[in-house]
Amino acid sequence: MLHSYNALMPVEPKLSHTAAMILQAIHAGQIYGFSVMEMTGLPSGTVYPAMRRLERDGLIVSKWEQASIAEAEQRPPRKYYKLTRTGRATLELIYRRYPLLEKMIPSSPAGKA
Repeated sequence: MLHSYNALMPVEPKLSHTAAMILQAIHAGQIYGFSVMEMTGLPSGTVYPAMRRLERDGLIVSKWEQASIAEAEQRPPRKYYKLTRTGRATLELIYRRYPLLEKMIPSSPAGKA
């Protein structure tokens, strides 16, 4: 065997600046779609398709909140997102490609989880 491949070991990411901004926003604690839109200034037609691709690629995972919480607040249910281990490792590599990303969207202590 010449090489072994570890699926958790990220390679140089080939993500757009948009995807990088979304990963950083989620890392910074913006954990549902509308808050990511507010933080990044990106429109819903950009954010939601990109988040679906990031989830498909294993960089983020999502979970719908309990309907009772949304009903109590009289709003639609939110889909909450978080980075996977691979997503966090990819974000670290992205910082080399986009060094100002952390300054544009600073992480909160809660986002460092």
